[in-house]
Amino acid sequence: MTTTRSSDLQRSIDAMAAPGILIDHRLIADGDEFALLPEELVALASSVVKVRRASGAARIVARELLLGLGKTQQAIPKTTSGMPIWPDGIVGSLAHESKIAVAAMAKQRDYLSLGIDIEPAEALDPNLLELVATAKERQTIPDEPCSGRLLFSVKEAVYKAVYPLDGVFLDHHDVEVCLTTQTAVVRNGRIVGFRYCIATHIVVIAFIATLPVVP
Repeated sequence: MTTTRSSDLQRSIDAMAAPGILIDHRLIADGDEFALLPEELVALASSVVKVRRASGAARIVARELLLGLGKTQQAIPKTTSGMPIWPDGIVGSLAHESKIAVAAMAKQRDYLSLGIDIEPAEALDPNLLELVATAKERQTIPDEPCSGRLLFSVKEAVYKAVYPLDGVFLDHHDVEVCLTTQTAVVRNGRIVGFRYCIATHIVVIAFIATLPVVP
């Protein structure tokens, strides 16, 4: 039988999840590209098989989460900007790296928007740190191997959560992250909460609740 999940990674994901947010993952496998429905293939028609496979894996996860929220399994196409289109009353986010796809989902009555990101639990190239981290962040992030990669992943998740609401492209320096309070402040003043886990991979969930975030 083909293994589709990592029990260790899922335990870490479950431990960091925020109330009301469902998160799951899938080990990307040959054939996952065939899970894409016709409406989803439109935006991926010119993509290489590797990209279609990862996108199919992410949607397999998402469709299972839809069931968990009382919705039918259905297509999750993309907007012209590349953001997933969710069923009425649902917010969510998809992400993948080379081996694993993840999805997060919640009811819109609880969250205005979500963003998720996954990265390998590896050090970030030191030459990239200044591009990712603000001066303040470089002074405050822990001196640990994965800190730079974690910061990058948080900002990716925050962007995914913010863009559907504000429609503004963000540079990494447009987001100031505090790992201690697990909040990020966007250049327009919007505050985004986040949680993360570090196992075989780094997984970050960023969220904008219907009520103000309490650090």
